[in-house]
Amino acid sequence: MPWTGLRSPSPAPTVAWMGRRPRTARWPRGRLPAARRVVVASAAASDANSSSNSPERDEEREEVARKVKEEKAAASLLMRSQKYAMLKQQLAVAAQFEDYKEAARLRDSLRSFEEEEPVLRLRRLMKKAIEEERFEDAAKYRDELKILAPHCLLKCSSDATTLGIRVQVRSVYIESRSQPLKGQFFFAYRIRITNNSQRPVQLLRRHWIVTDGNGKTENIWGVGVVGEQPVIFPGTGFEYSSACPLSTPNGRMEGDFEMKHIDKAGSSTFNVAIAPFSLSILGDDNDVLL
Repeated sequence: MPWTGLRSPSPAPTVAWMGRRPRTARWPRGRLPAARRVVVASAAASDANSSSNSPERDEEREEVARKVKEEKAAASLLMRSQKYAMLKQQLAVAAQFEDYKEAARLRDSLRSFEEEEPVLRLRRLMKKAIEEERFEDAAKYRDELKILAPHCLLKCSSDATTLGIRVQVRSVYIESRSQPLKGQFFFAYRIRITNNSQRPVQLLRRHWIVTDGNGKTENIWGVGVVGEQPVIFPGTGFEYSSACPLSTPNGRMEGDFEMKHIDKAGSSTFNVAIAPFSLSILGDDNDVLL
């Protein structure tokens, strides 16, 4: 008997929609409605306020302000230092050519400049405060100097001892060899090396780190000093003078000497520190060479 099960009904015919598609709700094109503009502006202002008031943003602004202040102070100091160098050089030239009227005028200009120069004034105030034991005032002047001219707190001399070898340095500005208008400043320095140990040593090599007023650093290596590799016995010393040209009216130097003990074969070398000292046309409170 043939199978006569139920048949599934035929699918209903598909009807195509011929009308316009209904539009969904959306913001109209063009300008935002007033209500939405207010909401968006409010949210942006809230984000901006929260961002600008964050501790990180405050620290960034303070750091930027500090750097700008330091750069302005450095530029101002550079201009004043160049003026000071020019006055000193002009005074030397006037005296050399016996133009004493001009020399007197320049001398008075220099004295006036030294009285008004902020760095020299703060140095005088700090020195006087220390002598009178007004240490709170001295600290205040020192902090002002740190902002105005950080390198001015570094003296034009240094003194360091390594393994009984003492190295003393003193620098001085040489006006006659300098040309401030061309950005050429010449500094001389004198070094005294004293062997306070019990063993003889020989100076083999030198290493200098020279930094100008713009923060540019140069490393200089050389064999010996002034063409010599001196042997320094216990209780004796060795002195020499040299010079350093700079493109700025202030800077600093530091470094080390490589030495070895010569009383025993095969002795290893060691480094003797040269403590940092300033190169400055303003000098410091002690202008006497070693």
